[in-house]
Amino acid sequence: MEFFKVTLSILVITFLSATLSVAHPGFYVGWGGNGFGSFGLFPEFYQFSCPQANDIIMSVLEKAIAKEPRMAASLLRLHFHDCFVQGCDASVLLDDSSTVVSEKKSLPNRNSIRGFEVIDEIKVKLEESCPQTVSCADILALAARGSTLLSGGPNWQLPLGRRDSKTASLSTSNNNIPPPNSTLQNLLTLFKRQGLDEVDLVALSGGHTIGVARCTTFKQRLYNQNGNNQPDATLDKTYYYGLKSVCPRSGGDNNISPLDFASPARFDNIYFKLILWGKGLLTSDQVLFTGSPGTTMELVKRYAEDEGLFFNQFANSMIKMGNISPLTGFNGEVRKNCRRVN
Repeated sequence: MEFFKVTLSILVITFLSATLSVAHPGFYVGWGGNGFGSFGLFPEFYQFSCPQANDIIMSVLEKAIAKEPRMAASLLRLHFHDCFVQGCDASVLLDDSSTVVSEKKSLPNRNSIRGFEVIDEIKVKLEESCPQTVSCADILALAARGSTLLSGGPNWQLPLGRRDSKTASLSTSNNNIPPPNSTLQNLLTLFKRQGLDEVDLVALSGGHTIGVARCTTFKQRLYNQNGNNQPDATLDKTYYYGLKSVCPRSGGDNNISPLDFASPARFDNIYFKLILWGKGLLTSDQVLFTGSPGTTMELVKRYAEDEGLFFNQFANSMIKMGNISPLTGFNGEVRKNCRRVN
């Protein structure tokens, strides 16, 4: 008789676990701990609720990046600028409303953050296939991975299950996202605030192997780096003269220059080689090598020598960044439209 009671108990727990997992992917009825289950991120989160999610996202990305290769970097940056504010919760996607002051107007984002229409298109297709299932926060994480991969970079097992915030924070966006003229110490402080170390800093900075920057973000280096009307002494002279032709002393703020002029659309390790040669575009790029002798300088050298090592660490650091304060379980929501709360 006792055997049948135990068997029945196992069947009931298994049924409850399966039912809850389908209704709320990420819910486990555990055998250990308190037995009430737990919420967390894991790669198979949409295995049953929306198994085609990544295929849908990749099909939209392939067209968008083929049309404009720069879009890959823009989508990678969107994920970064999301996670560094309130955690990876898609707050960066919210437009102004009666209850939201959009992060799109912050100093790091204004006139430069982009890719929203691609996210909109992905969301529409996902809502058609799997209504209110895939969060905008997970779309950002998957789009960042897909953009890296389509540009020739690494792939990684991406933990999923983030939910979307109902709030945004303009002030935190202004204060937490590293500015392009950051000193090394400032970069280390802002990354440490997110639980990221100097290895993560150098590896994630390697995302600048694709994309462009506006003249306004590096003009100070060309004309008045230390308040003395002189260029940054760490700039390679030939590179300096080339940049001056793109970015004049007055005007031209929205002119653009590739962050990695050697292979601007290909995800590779040439970004680090350029830094070794004094050809990092932003102050925040070059200080990884010149900021002070130490770990960041050594990592720049190692990643310049070994692309596989860089790819491996970039993937690990992207996973780590994607785990910054996610909303899970019953926290937040899954937005129907990424630009506004439900």
